[in-house]
Amino acid sequence: MMSPKRTKYRKAFKGRIHGKAKGGSSLNFGAFGLKAMEPGRLTARQIEAARRAVTRHMKRTGRVWIRIFPDVPVSTKPAEVRMGSGKGTPEFWMARVKPGRIMFEIDGVTKEVANESLTLAAAKLPIKTRIVTRLGEGS
Repeated sequence: MMSPKRTKYRKAFKGRIHGKAKGGSSLNFGAFGLKAMEPGRLTARQIEAARRAVTRHMKRTGRVWIRIFPDVPVSTKPAEVRMGSGKGTPEFWMARVKPGRIMFEIDGVTKEVANESLTLAAAKLPIKTRIVTRLGEGS
């Protein structure tokens, strides 16, 4: 699973995800991509599950690029703990995703295999997505 090697701060604010993606909204590497249509938080586990679904369906042919990285720590407190006494310990990592962001790109496979594998990946993610293709590859 993906996580940063080191961070500047151990704990982070929850924050709000608003606005559209500033960058990473067009295909740069592959011919097919999975684009986020709504804002959300994706955990490292969800990203890894989507990646596994894609690579398994493609039978390890072609190439997969992951364009998001879980760099925000999410802290939780244990169950049945009283209010107060500070913030909990960091439990997992997540990525903030804005609408329009390309999350996965694939290349080296047919259009049918690409559509099916990206559909399987989208089923693993908690946000609405759309499959996009490079111009000239069909719709």
